[in-house]
Formats: sequence, structure tokens, C-alpha cells
Amino acid sequence: MVPAPARPDGASRPEPGRRGSPRARAALGAGALAVLLAACGGGSSGSNSFQIPGNNGQNAPATAPAKIHQVPGMPRVVNPVNLYSQIRRGNLSAATRGALSRVYVPNLKSNDIYVIDPKTLQVIDRYPSGGIDPQHVVPSYDLKTLWIANEDVPGTAGTVVPIDPKTGKPGLPIPVDNPYNLYFTPDGKSVIVVAEQRKRLDFRDPHTWALQASLPLPGCAGVNHGDFSIDGSYLILSCEFQRGLVKVDWRARAVLGYLQLAPDAVPQDVRVSPNGATFYVADLQKAGLFTVDGNTFTVTGFIPTNVGAHGLVISRDGTKMYVANRGNQTQGVGPGHGPGSISVVDFATNRVVAQWTIPGGGSPDMGNVTPDGRRLFVSGRFDDVVYVFDTKTGAEVTIPVGKEPHGVAVWPQPGQYSLGHTGNMR
Repeated sequence: MVPAPARPDGASRPEPGRRGSPRARAALGAGALAVLLAACGGGSSGSNSFQIPGNNGQNAPATAPAKIHQVPGMPRVVNPVNLYSQIRRGNLSAATRGALSRVYVPNLKSNDIYVIDPKTLQVIDRYPSGGIDPQHVVPSYDLKTLWIANEDVPGTAGTVVPIDPKTGKPGLPIPVDNPYNLYFTPDGKSVIVVAEQRKRLDFRDPHTWALQASLPLPGCAGVNHGDFSIDGSYLILSCEFQRGLVKVDWRARAVLGYLQLAPDAVPQDVRVSPNGATFYVADLQKAGLFTVDGNTFTVTGFIPTNVGAHGLVISRDGTKMYVANRGNQTQGVGPGHGPGSISVVDFATNRVVAQWTIPGGGSPDMGNVTPDGRRLFVSGRFDDVVYVFDTKTGAEVTIPVGKEPHGVAVWPQPGQYSLGHTGNMR
């Protein structure tokens, strides 16, 4: 782990449709590449066979800690070897009682929300997002509200808009600066607004949205997705335009360090393993997943998946992870009908055990599984559709939606509480 640099080196997030432009790539600068390549040696050639020196090509799962000393106020980790034990089928919280079974689709370019009935697979409602550039629909920590994060790229008119899960209808917009994504601290006392354009995390009251504190991330251009350690003590987030990750002590509001993954890395979604020992980082450019030891903050391996690895979703039984491969390495709006796919990774072996393709091609991005785990809903980012996969067979159905769908939320979800994003439940 390397100390936080004293000066920022990266660029702010480009406008949608221009991510990965020469200007954006150049903005990384020599300073970003000068960050120590922790545990990666000299990087890689960019092929899918990227290996970590000393790892011998193996990706054996890491061992879980013997005992968990979780942070105060965080709900108890029921099963120390499976932090996803509470997201199992049928384990819906009383807080979700009365919630309509719905799939909420934020469409970035048409600035609206499509609502899908997950049983009939029909679009049953549509309304304005209440802002500009809706990126994700995010379940609240207490599971009582869904929040639309309207980022407004590259302006300053960002908003969050509540959706009542019992009616499926939106409320009034609340001004919030640059909400690309939302996470919640494990004790539920703060919502973390991922202000990607600002290279900053804003800690706010999760009910009033009053600002509590801000944490600049000078070495993390393109901060966007993350996950928390099993004990809740730290958060690891991807730095898309700076080729690496940042590790944050959210209680101290402090950066613990930065880690560069590879000179040509483009990290996306981040999820932690069931035993908490490994963080998986989807990489758009490398076509697979880096594995990272969160405690030592070092790279431990790489799992090839497919072109454009992007979104990560945990299976209902917590034994597998679905990797949405967008079928394109571009950071902007790529061509539709690419070789998009879903890779199914087995946590026990850290190997891909199935690949699901899309007839005619596609661009799967972000989503979640249904409460029973039988269907996986994922946005088709470059094709203006939502894909629905049968999680037993991989069979796929396509539903047309608005322009450039992104962070799809399936609700309700089993679990004790939400840590944010499109439903990172525990």
C-alpha cells in the first residue's frame, strides 16, 4: 500500500459518450502511472492471460480471518465464512413488507426511469428521473426507500430522488452535488455520495442529506464503484481513470492508500468474497477480474472472463458471482451488439464455470438478481435494452427500455441492510 500523493494527477470524469477520449486518457498523466505498481511487478502486456508474479497462474481463494472484530453499530456478521448468508432466498426483511416486485431502470441519456414487472417482463411504468443523467437506482440502508442518483455531467445540478417501493412512484428531487453513485456506511449513519467528477466522497445524513463531511481523493480520478470489508472498517473503490483503487477508512474520513493495478487497467465494479478475504475488481480493458487482498492492499491474482468486464452481481445462494462483460473495451458509448456476455465465477475455486452469450450480441452492464435468484436483470448499456437471464440455463430475454440504461435495481431484495449501489445487500 502506498501513501496518498500530495497532489492530484488525474482528470475529472468526461461527459457521457466521451469517456475514454484522447483527452481523458491524456489526463491520466505521468503522475498517475508513477504510483507504485503494488504486487504487480512491471504490469502486463494487455492480454487476457495476465498473471501475477509469484502466483504461478493460480487463483486459489484466500483464507478467511479467524475472528471478526466488526465496527460499532454495524449489524452482526451472522456467518463469518459467508457474509452473504443473509441474502438467501426467502430472507426478506420486515422493512420490505408491502414493497412492489419491480425492476427499476435508470436511462442515462433519456433522463427517465422505466419500471418492469419481473414476472411478466413487461414495462409497466415510465417517468422522468427528476434530474439529469440518472446513473443508478440505489436501495437505502434501512430498505425503506430507493434513490435515483442524477449525476448531471458535467454540470452542478445533481439531485437524488426518492422512490417509494410500496407505490413504485418517485418523490421530489433533493439537490446533491454530483451523485454518480451512493453507498451507506455499515453503521447506517451516513450515505456516501461518490462525487466522481469532483474526485471526492461526500458523507451526508441518510435522511436529510445534510452534508456531514467531505473526503478529497486526489489520486483517484474516476472514482465510481466499491465495497466494504467484512468487518466494515474500510471501503475499497475503483479509480477508473487512474488505473487503480483507493482504500478508505470511512470512520476517520481518511485515505489509507492507493494501489495501481496495471499501466493499462480500467477498473470498474468491486465486490468482496463471501469470507471477506478477497476483493474482486472487474477490469474493462483487461477482460477479467483482479483479485486483491483488502487487508494488505495487494494484488493476488487475475481471473479472465470476457471482453469488457464491468458489473458484478452475487448469486442468491452466495456461492457464485455473475460478471457482466460489456463486449467492448471503450469507456464511452460503444457500438451496440458487441460480443457481450455473462461469466459465472465460482467463489470456491475462483474459476469461470459458465459463459452466457446474447443472441445477436449485446452490452450487459449493471443489475441484480430476483429475490428467488432465478433471474438476473442487467442493463444493455449500448443497446437500449435490459437483458433477463435464467440463472440455471443462461437463456436470455431482451426488453427494450430508454436511452443508455445503467444501474438497474431489482426490488425487494433479501438481506438485513443495504450498503448501496444497485443493491449490495448483507
